[in-house]
Amino acid sequence: MDAVFWIVLGVVLAVAEIFTTTLFLIMFSIGAFAAAGAAALGAPTAVQAGVFAVVSALTVVVARPAIRRHARSGEASAEQSFGVEAIEGSTAVVLEQVDAERGLVKIGGEMWSARSYDVTQSFVPGRRVRVIKVQGATALVWDDDFSTAGELPEARG
Repeated sequence: MDAVFWIVLGVVLAVAEIFTTTLFLIMFSIGAFAAAGAAALGAPTAVQAGVFAVVSALTVVVARPAIRRHARSGEASAEQSFGVEAIEGSTAVVLEQVDAERGLVKIGGEMWSARSYDVTQSFVPGRRVRVIKVQGATALVWDDDFSTAGELPEARG
């Protein structure tokens, strides 16, 4: 009968954790399940309570900070842009002449079709440009003032 009590307590605490999302009640739920294991092995009530207290305290002190640290590092990596957002603002190297109609650039190791953002500009192969915007699969590029014709990004220090 003691094991059933601890299992019910563990389930109630786990369900309550779903609503709080604090990673606090789940630690006590783990302690309750450990106490249920002790009860199933025939331990007296005092030992069950001790197992509950020790396992709960250990999970709160040891496991919870590690889980929270891991969750924070996951949130930080989620803030990093990816896809089109990561390409906009990056630099590219012109592979085929880029003008208002067409062109080809290399962005981070990938080849992209490109057009000049300013219809009056055109860029020769080897020129370093900045990606202003991405429309579909075409990068709209602008003159990157810090580059020289023929200079590759890998050659810059």
